[in-house]
Amino acid sequence: MPPEAPVPAHTLGQVQLGRPCCRPETLIEVRELAVAYGPRTVLAGVSLDIPRGCITALIGPSGCGKTSFLGTLNRMSDISPGARVSGRLRFDGLDLLDPALDLMALRRRIGMVFQRPNPFPLSIRRNLDLPLREHGVADRGEREARIETALRDVGLWDEVAGRLDAPALGLSGGQQQRLCVARALVLRPEVLLMDEPCSALDPLASAVVEDLIVRLRGRYTVVIVTHNLAQARRIANYAAFFWLQGQVGQLVEQGSHLFEAPEHALTAAYLSGARG
Repeated sequence: MPPEAPVPAHTLGQVQLGRPCCRPETLIEVRELAVAYGPRTVLAGVSLDIPRGCITALIGPSGCGKTSFLGTLNRMSDISPGARVSGRLRFDGLDLLDPALDLMALRRRIGMVFQRPNPFPLSIRRNLDLPLREHGVADRGEREARIETALRDVGLWDEVAGRLDAPALGLSGGQQQRLCVARALVLRPEVLLMDEPCSALDPLASAVVEDLIVRLRGRYTVVIVTHNLAQARRIANYAAFFWLQGQVGQLVEQGSHLFEAPEHALTAAYLSGARG
């Protein structure tokens, strides 16, 4: 099935949860996932499927394990001292918990964008050129072409084409975040993990980044942590609601129906603002 065409900016507010833009097949399969840091278990019993080419929003109050869950999907959890992950986690048939897994290759396929923009203290061009070099793209012409494509994908090309050698830290906050998305996309990942990518931005910059996320739909599988329920409602095909049960994060409910017809009373209370 070919990916859908990008969603025009003017239709952003019309995006409906669960719209059939993505393939009805599981790309990431999670079963009985648990995460602990030292003696403290922060997440337990999480089972869900992440569909290919869709936007899946992880929602719930702070401290319920959403970011910890996100970090397991490309093994960023490995860099946390004392972190332990158990259960079953498969990506397109690949065992993500295999100790022998090539993590550099994995993170090329599953990219990540963090809460605060974190461009390298280098030029705009070098921010994208460096990861390409690190991942073995030796041909300069190919690197330049991929840099331009990534910047066009995030809507930055027309804004920075004439100053690619200027410092990336001179960009606005919203531009820096889009550059970080481009830095992930330049490696041509299959999955993009996003940890509250708009929370550090002003409303105008946030709207630009949100529109960008919508335009990635169908071309990439996006998993996004957001505390902005209105944003989740606008952009996501699927949502997964996490909650603290006895100081341990757990998945309460998931699916394309959450905002329209939640099945669990706790989900309904959280979405209505009565809880959380």
